[in-house]
Amino acid sequence: MVEAVIEAVRINVVNDQHVVILKEATGPRVVPIWIGPDVAHAIAIVLRGDEVSRPMTHDLLRATILEMGGTIHRAIINDLKDSIFFAIIEVDQDGRRLQIDARSSDALALAVRAQCPIFVEEHVLDQAGFAMPTEEGDTTDPTAGQQPEPIDNERLSVFREFINNLDIDDPKREN
Repeated sequence: MVEAVIEAVRINVVNDQHVVILKEATGPRVVPIWIGPDVAHAIAIVLRGDEVSRPMTHDLLRATILEMGGTIHRAIINDLKDSIFFAIIEVDQDGRRLQIDARSSDALALAVRAQCPIFVEEHVLDQAGFAMPTEEGDTTDPTAGQQPEPIDNERLSVFREFINNLDIDDPKREN
């Protein structure tokens, strides 16, 4: 398993699809996961630090788990079948580790609220992940100088096309 962070939540302006982009915490690979607009909004408001007047569904789930004596340990994107991502939420309760099946988007929305780590199984990264190009002179790539693994361009073309159509502002350029 590889720890990941939510790099961004974006909307494709061409087809109005929402995507959350997970990035390896210590590596260059990203995994785009298409999600519904409601969950995209639920994740984005937490990432922006916005306040909501009443609990949203994922806030309610978090509060319920905590009220029942549980601790949200981590979210794991654990499989990819027929272009559908699968996830589990690990909860510690009374000395037991529970694994709760979840949609990947719901697991991510709960993870940002619980401020718990997010992990992606290596085989999922192998299937759906790809390295984002680094800026010239960027030496933070831990795989720099290593031979890259062969890339299945046909499989990744749908992700590249989607990402290339995103309307993304570069915050480094705005400063």
